Amino acid sequence: MSNHVKDSEAISRLSLEQFRVTQQGATERPFDNSYWDHHEPGIYVDIVSGEPLFSSFDKFESDCGWPSFTHPLDAENVLQRPDKSHGMERTEVRSSHGDSHLGHIFDDGPPDAGGLRYCINSASLRFIPADKLESEGYGDYLRLFEPTEEK
Repeated sequence: MSNHVKDSEAISRLSLEQFRVTQQGATERPFDNSYWDHHEPGIYVDIVSGEPLFSSFDKFESDCGWPSFTHPLDAENVLQRPDKSHGMERTEVRSSHGDSHLGHIFDDGPPDAGGLRYCINSASLRFIPADKLESEGYGDYLRLFEPTEEK
């Protein structure tokens, strides 16, 4: 059971751009957003609900101007639905618990990582650095950032 929910208090804290993206399905400007060129280790969570969405390990440079990921951190936290807006057929990506519009998924990602590109609006995300996971309540994800011994 998740404790990540959408509530009016969380919505009231959003900036105008975050509200437009997450609640109205807008798209932020490419190359003019917080995380398109961000490389710090950590996880990205829904700005509204806090549910974990993506890991820095799955982030890649797609040159599209938005953060791009090969797959979600936990597939249960990311929903897909058809989007026929703007005269295109795409697949929208939304957070499961926060019901935030995150972005879209495309099939032009790295072939060796499954071939998908989750093209996500920075305005829908909050970044939790690896060294703050425990203090921010995401200690379960620390294991992703622990060094592994090479044998």
